Amino acid sequence: MAQFSSAFNGLWEQVHTMLEVAADAGGRATKAMILAAGRGSRMGASEHEPKPLLEVGGEALIERHLRCLRQSGVDEVVINLCFGGERIRERIGSGERWRLRVQYSVEAAPPLETAGAIIAALPLLGRAPFLLVNADVFTDVDFRRLSPSKALGTLVLVDNPDHHRDGDYGLAEDGRLSASPPKLTFAGISILAPALFDGFAPGRRPLKPVLDRAVAQGELFGLRYDGLWLDVGTPERLRQARALADGLVENTPVATTNNQPNSQP
Repeated sequence: MAQFSSAFNGLWEQVHTMLEVAADAGGRATKAMILAAGRGSRMGASEHEPKPLLEVGGEALIERHLRCLRQSGVDEVVINLCFGGERIRERIGSGERWRLRVQYSVEAAPPLETAGAIIAALPLLGRAPFLLVNADVFTDVDFRRLSPSKALGTLVLVDNPDHHRDGDYGLAEDGRLSASPPKLTFAGISILAPALFDGFAPGRRPLKPVLDRAVAQGELFGLRYDGLWLDVGTPERLRQARALADGLVENTPVATTNNQPNSQP
């Protein structure tokens, strides 16, 4: 009986992988991860409310992401949790409200940082490219613009905000990211291949060195976005996001890139 169970589980693993690959070939990501484990210590009086649950425009930041991810064709979402994790889990539940399957990757304090959190969640994310979204950004980026490709990933880039004037990466004419100026800011939104994390051990690990390695290898591309985007990291920027939401009118976001992700080598 144990042998039958083991064989069945192995067969299911193969079938699930085939379904993931088929979705990848179909040009869209069906899984996403929302990063929601941060403490939000810069939020002052709001620090006792997990940043992902801060409301902007009548819904929590993380709820907005879930709604938009579902509209983009995502079926499954992994949310990493640490500070205030139980409150987030209570609010989001199984994801049924958005017709999503939501799973949780729980981290002990201190949290694993971004790359460490992703590596810990890879068993839930599977082997196909997945969307990655910071819970505390307010944006109208159309996630459908981020499609799987043969590269290790595509990052959404925005003009450098006042709090990050030096930027992160340059954008070459062929759409590849570079370490050369002029630089733009990584928006905390991307599509990444699990292979990006090959060779990195589990544990606390920031994302920047992982991305830098792939950039040096010419394996990361960029998608420049000129629409609504705000990092809701301070009370002042939270007020700004709420003011924007109050006056927000329906629009069609436009992202531009020098090379479409689907045509990347």
